[in-house]
Amino acid sequence: MKLPYKDITVGTEPELITNPFSGESCLLPPEAVAVYDTIKGCELFQDYTGVRKGLDWFAENFPKEYFILLD
Repeated sequence: MKLPYKDITVGTEPELITNPFSGESCLLPPEAVAVYDTIKGCELFQDYTGVRKGLDWFAENFPKEYFILLD
């Protein structure tokens, strides 16, 4: 699976990620966790091009999780 960002660190274990607004959670594989974390970092730095790139990847590769965590 091609990741949307260059040079991101991908862990080795799945992680449970919780939407802070709804309280719903998803177990994500390491690649998806890395992209999710990068999206959140881009939001903090107001890098909306980076956010969009990650959201598009998530919607294509993990649509159910996208709607629970990022929509």
